[in-house]
Amino acid sequence: MSTNTVSNPATARTRIAVNLKRLRTERGLSQERMAELADFHRTYVSQLERCVTNISIDGLERIAHALGVDVVELLVAQSDEGQTDE
Repeated sequence: MSTNTVSNPATARTRIAVNLKRLRTERGLSQERMAELADFHRTYVSQLERCVTNISIDGLERIAHALGVDVVELLVAQSDEGQTDE
């Protein structure tokens, strides 16, 4: 059985956290506004960005819709320069 940790950049939780924060800030949204758009509490958005909690598929769809992106955009791995990997 695999024992991936949250600090592993390849984990889905980490990719979601990084992409959520990047996309949110690119759009000039506060955590509070992001939460309002996705019908979540602000603290939940903060927890997602800090890898403190997991998100359901339905929740991921709500976040993606609020950001105006496909769910895949929240799961894609980012390179050090902020570009998508090959």
